[in-house]
Amino acid sequence: MAFAAINSAGMPIAVIEEAFVTEPSLKKESTMRSHAPLFEDLARYTSSLQARTASTTLPIVPPPTDGPAAKKRKIQNGSSGETAQASVNLKDAPTQFYVQDISFSMPQRKKLTLEVTAGHRYLRARNQATKEVEFGVSMDQIRHALCLPVPEKTQKQFNFCIIPEFADGITPPPEGATAPDAMVFTVLDGPAKAAFSGSGQQIGNNLGETAEGLIRKILNENMLNSSVVRPDEREFVSAMPEAHRKGDKAYHVKAFRGSKEGYLFLLSTGILFAFKKPLLFFSFDTVESVSYTSVLQRTFNLNILARPRNGSEEDNEEFEFSMIDQDNFGGIDEYIKRHGLQDSSLAEARRAKVYNVNAPKNTDESAAAETTVVEEESELQKAQRELEDQEDEDEEDYNPGSEGESEGSGSSSDDDSEDEFHENAENVSDGDDEDLIKEELGSEAEDAGDDE
Repeated sequence: MAFAAINSAGMPIAVIEEAFVTEPSLKKESTMRSHAPLFEDLARYTSSLQARTASTTLPIVPPPTDGPAAKKRKIQNGSSGETAQASVNLKDAPTQFYVQDISFSMPQRKKLTLEVTAGHRYLRARNQATKEVEFGVSMDQIRHALCLPVPEKTQKQFNFCIIPEFADGITPPPEGATAPDAMVFTVLDGPAKAAFSGSGQQIGNNLGETAEGLIRKILNENMLNSSVVRPDEREFVSAMPEAHRKGDKAYHVKAFRGSKEGYLFLLSTGILFAFKKPLLFFSFDTVESVSYTSVLQRTFNLNILARPRNGSEEDNEEFEFSMIDQDNFGGIDEYIKRHGLQDSSLAEARRAKVYNVNAPKNTDESAAAETTVVEEESELQKAQRELEDQEDEDEEDYNPGSEGESEGSGSSSDDDSEDEFHENAENVSDGDDEDLIKEELGSEAEDAGDDE
């Protein structure tokens, strides 16, 4: 092996620089003459390992099988100097940290080795059999990183969702550019049994340290533009506890997007719909408004109107999530109000849409007919109300005694007969009293005559 330069200790500079780029202390020790033979052997061995690894790796994003040839070349070689440099870094950068047997569900469903590189800060997944890098993303491209408990699992576990720029399902990449895929991988709750440093030393086995906590710590130390976000009960917690793990709080609500079932997580940075493809993340800066539709006794629908960060109002798209349990309505509504997300449930367009659910769509005639029906119903209701008011007034003004005898009705004949009966009874009573008085006075006069 030939080298371009030799240091003062007689060591090849290029080999030392390449082998110990991430270990300054070792590079400094290599300048000592007493250690020269040892470091020369180590440097050559390390360089040979790096060369073999580089020869078996792939670019960041594997080329699609159905794309045009020009596009394949762009992905492989990079559309700019930055992308080309990223591909080289992914292949050549030494590993700082790795965890074996990690279950990935996006963008591929298989067990891979999760790696974080040193210096250049890349997150990548390596095939454990072929040792090839399947996919990866630069840490400075990660816009959102989430750590969420997996719903409806007997054993507690966490899903890490890595969402690069333009991979949120809302904002598309610029024309001609290709965005890295979102990554989702699962970590069991418990100690890290297969986590190692770049030198092969096992880590994450301290008392009380978990695999989830270790990966979250490594990501936070290496990401440049974000940090890992976890659910917070101060933001939202489901009204229904986790059914499969009694005592655990649930931070999700089950919902459907079309026929696709998934989970909504209401987080401090936005709303996530997971864990189906495509993954959707509505950061607050993309949410135009939120509304409720089809509010029934047991379920309701949540509609999110989103605008791409690089788009205009014409690019707005509405996403509907249906069959949400009514028990979670209060918590979701409080979350929306707390973050100032505009509730457009009562907007004019929304009212028209809800009212006209059974009418034919996109026909001016049906809309006009509906308007006519509404107006006619209003006039009929108004006329009926006026008629009822008039009847009420007539009942209040009615006085039976003010009507003439000739205008009497059958309904008052019973009352007249009853009054006549009482008058006759009074007359009869008065006549009887007068006769009794006369009889008494007459009898007394007769008695007085007899005495004389």
